[in-house]
Amino acid sequence: MQQEIRFATFNVCNLAPPGARLYENLEPSTPEEYEAKIAWTAHQIDMLGADVIGFQEVFSQGALAEALSRTRRYREAIHVGFDPDPGADKLTPSVALVSRLPLADAAASFPYFPSGIAMPPGNRDPERFTRAPLHAAIEIRPGLVVDVVVVHLKSRRPDYRASDTGDDPQLYALASLRSLIRRGTEAAALRVILSRLGRENRRPRVVLGDFNDVADAVTTGIVLGIGAPSGDRLYDACQLQRRQDRLRHVGFSNLHEGQYTTIDHILVSGEFNGELPGALGEIVDVVYLNDHLDLGLPEASDHGQVLARLRLFERPAGSAPYGDA
Repeated sequence: MQQEIRFATFNVCNLAPPGARLYENLEPSTPEEYEAKIAWTAHQIDMLGADVIGFQEVFSQGALAEALSRTRRYREAIHVGFDPDPGADKLTPSVALVSRLPLADAAASFPYFPSGIAMPPGNRDPERFTRAPLHAAIEIRPGLVVDVVVVHLKSRRPDYRASDTGDDPQLYALASLRSLIRRGTEAAALRVILSRLGRENRRPRVVLGDFNDVADAVTTGIVLGIGAPSGDRLYDACQLQRRQDRLRHVGFSNLHEGQYTTIDHILVSGEFNGELPGALGEIVDVVYLNDHLDLGLPEASDHGQVLARLRLFERPAGSAPYGDA
């Protein structure tokens, strides 16, 4: 029976077919650039060797499927994802999930905020996520199903209105504030969804994603449920890992304007916090694949990949699982 389960999150950075127009300030990729990106992405997926991978910035599920077909380990893996709405005003990225473990049920996306949560009046798409989270129930070993949610929260890119530009400091500040408000609203909506999953399904939860904020940011704290009852809150896998070597800690997933930060996270519920009574497993370590950020490879993602290794406990007979004590 498999005792180590690997979860990973991978922002593939604008994965789209050649010639697709993604943003006004970004030239479409050439066939040669696309081929190089697919090859690099496939190699990186194999390097991760994860059982479950959450992907972000997927503009085409077909392009991700092409990358998977180039791998050695994931050609038969389950691939779940939903392409952007072809009728939308502009092409937007989505998330995806790839699993080498069986799904216990059909996957689903959450494009809309839960009831009672909405952006302030005057905002565009006040009741929708920028990128819809994806939920899949995965059987990580016989009889143990985990609710996995893949997320990509709103970026820090300023949300300008009409003819606003960044030349005006006040307009820039207001546009940045609108992005923060949306990311915070999405975090609150995600917290409600995760709480509901925990309450209704009563099984472990794992969140894989690009949060566009560091682990101790207010928005990430909302998703974690800081201050919530222990049975409802989540934990940052990086903080739980058993192997903590502060002198060699090189955990970062993003390099922007010379600043090294970690905005891609793996969160787990209390069932995988080894310090809690009745835990089902523990985080052995968290690994960051980020050398390509310093190398500046043109075909590579602008994010590092995050891999968490989870060790499942052999449960002694009669022991109460986490949350049932």
